[in-house]
Amino acid sequence: MSCAGLVPVMALAERAGMSQLVAEKVEITNAPIPSTGANPAGKIAAIVAGMVAGADCIDDLDVIRHGGMKRLFSGVYAPSTLGSFLRSFTHGHVLQLTAVLRAMLATLAMTTPVLAGAEQMTYVDIDSLLRRVYGKKKRGARFGPAKVGGYSLLLRGLSPLVATISTPLAAPLIAAMRLRGGNAGSARGAAGLLAEALNTAKASGARGMILVRADSAYYAGTVVSAARRAAARFSITVTGNSAIQAAIATIPDDAWIPVRYPGAVEDPDTGKLISDAEVAETVYTAFAGTSHEVTARLVVRRVKDQNHTDVLFPVWRYHAFLTDTALSTVEADLTHRRHAVVETTFADLIDGPLAHLPSGHFDANAAWAVCAAISHNLLRATGSTASIFHTTARGATLRRHLVCVPARLARPQGREILHLPGYWPWADAFAGLHDAATRPPPAA
Repeated sequence: MSCAGLVPVMALAERAGMSQLVAEKVEITNAPIPSTGANPAGKIAAIVAGMVAGADCIDDLDVIRHGGMKRLFSGVYAPSTLGSFLRSFTHGHVLQLTAVLRAMLATLAMTTPVLAGAEQMTYVDIDSLLRRVYGKKKRGARFGPAKVGGYSLLLRGLSPLVATISTPLAAPLIAAMRLRGGNAGSARGAAGLLAEALNTAKASGARGMILVRADSAYYAGTVVSAARRAAARFSITVTGNSAIQAAIATIPDDAWIPVRYPGAVEDPDTGKLISDAEVAETVYTAFAGTSHEVTARLVVRRVKDQNHTDVLFPVWRYHAFLTDTALSTVEADLTHRRHAVVETTFADLIDGPLAHLPSGHFDANAAWAVCAAISHNLLRATGSTASIFHTTARGATLRRHLVCVPARLARPQGREILHLPGYWPWADAFAGLHDAATRPPPAA
């Protein structure tokens, strides 16, 4: 068998109650063919297992039937069966599956060190991406903005909205995910999704400060109010307008503090790398005259415009964000810029199960996206259980080191034994993972 690592991974999933949660929360009674909606727990487990092993489309789910996999696991389904099952989903069923995602993440956080440090500081990052599709008959596929090679283009696709939770010690986990049409505005549905993510973060052990971070696409009163209702702090990039420019103009010249970034960062306007800047702050009232009015700190970062280096006085470009944290000006700027960590989650999803949105049915793709989020969280829990190195490793590394491991299945005296490779660099990490995942849970 080629994916022996699925043994401890799926054991972790069962310890987190995945099958029980699906059986309790997902009920498909109106499928066009009744048999396609039967046994959702087994079918969701098969889809997640295939995604963990590297499947990025429905046909790729056949990876769980190769070699001795059917002898080792029960409830192994054919890709055609799983595809029909996904096509039986409606919007309500997708919401049921999303509830499984949230509950399972809370259990994983309690039974594994996947969210270490949440009792002190937790970050909730919200962002969206556009997954390009090519079939004109895909439901929900619309033209939306995307960047390719640094250029803004309109591409036909579908737009997942994602909220992640992370800590200074833990890599991002997906707390909430929603698939939208390709032409959806970035902030559409963001307030509701953020409220779900904040509730999930608290259920997952976030007892310290929770900080919501987002870019300017989510600078909206509803988003800020959703964070404040949950007693969370916020740090959101503001959109440039005359009121913001007037507030920046009130900052005295001697208030600017030099800040040097630990690594070069990309300038959002020019695409060039910068390593130093100056920061300052003032007080600003956002969304004045509305029910979402809030007065908070406007932290401003300025960098020299490289297009005007030959003038007598420097020309500055300004980038500002609104925050209500008590961090120093420099630390608030550094913390806000770490919002880019959400891009590592997008990279893992694109390099894995979200390489494609495989169905022509919108709700089937929405269910596929939620299963991708479950598999992402399960991989992160696998890495955090295996070793310190794998705690923050990329998804492709986790699959290569811990999941896609060849083994020979033997059954001496009816007892199943996996013979793994000798002289294997990650044998100790795998052994620790296997022992932790298959050890009986402690008595209540």
